[in-house]
Amino acid sequence: MKFVDEAFIDIAAGDGGNGCVSFRHEKYKEFGGPNGGDGGRGGHVFAVADPNLNTLVDYRYSRRHEARRGEHGMGSDMFGAAGSDITLKMPVGTILSDAETGEVLYELLQPGEVIMIAKGGDGGFGNMRFKSAINRAPRQKTPGWPGERKNLKLELKVLADVGLLGMPNAGKSTFIAAVSNARPKIADYPFTTLHPNLGVVRVGPEQSFVVADIPGLIEGASEGAGLGHLFLRHLQRTRLLLHVVDLAPFDDAVDPVAQAKAIVGELKKYDAQLHAKPRWLVLNKLDMVPAEERAARVQDFVKRFKWKGPVFEISALTREGCELLIRTIYQHVHAEQKAANAEPVEVDPRFAGDQDQPA
Repeated sequence: MKFVDEAFIDIAAGDGGNGCVSFRHEKYKEFGGPNGGDGGRGGHVFAVADPNLNTLVDYRYSRRHEARRGEHGMGSDMFGAAGSDITLKMPVGTILSDAETGEVLYELLQPGEVIMIAKGGDGGFGNMRFKSAINRAPRQKTPGWPGERKNLKLELKVLADVGLLGMPNAGKSTFIAAVSNARPKIADYPFTTLHPNLGVVRVGPEQSFVVADIPGLIEGASEGAGLGHLFLRHLQRTRLLLHVVDLAPFDDAVDPVAQAKAIVGELKKYDAQLHAKPRWLVLNKLDMVPAEERAARVQDFVKRFKWKGPVFEISALTREGCELLIRTIYQHVHAEQKAANAEPVEVDPRFAGDQDQPA
């Protein structure tokens, strides 16, 4: 199963500046000749593969990207200045295709790779270009050529940075719907989630991560019981696992600690490396626990579960505690990415600055 992140953008390179018709007017030179300069070229649009990005979410908020046009030519042999280029940062692995025909145009395969995706128009000719022995005073000029305009579809096959673990009805689908753009089916019966749901969580401009909601695990999943075993392999390449626990089950006979231990046991049976991944405990549905009982119930769970790692108390339904959790997740994922991309990446110095940032 492939997870794909998509976005559509319109790009426009700058038009070229127009040429100029002008003649020298100097003292004692009645017929000074033509001196109209050419127009400047329009700005190009470049795409650069940024290893620090892993989603296309920013391009859903900023669809139009347009470079500046070139300046017009002027008299006294002055050529117009070229329009400034813009650079769009995209994750490594982004595929750019024509939005109408579906034809693949470009692929960003290497960190730091730079591709011109729209060429600026050339500047028009001033009248000094048309001077000849038989045309001493030309009045011809040409307009600037238009820049390329394209409607592009961006595609990125993504791997989840964060995977959600938990029993059916633990609130995983509600959590991913609360913090991301995913809209999974949510109901109050087991196995509502039949397929993995992928959500992109936007923390800020150029700050995002991908979270996967895996169908709930039950005891015996590693041997094929339930649905979760079909998708455990998708968690093997995540950077972090969130173990979501229903702290207020409808059935009083259900022990959240026993359920949590069953999940950990299934992970260990399925794959020891998956069991060893960083895992945080997320105690959900606090809105269903009386405020005066919350601290005692959380403390009792942590003590009986013998948990010594990070603990987060949230209510996915009311979003209480979710903001702190997603910001902490982003810091962890970003630190992991920086460690993975520790080797220096050679980037063309023209594109080192932030000329154009998707907002």
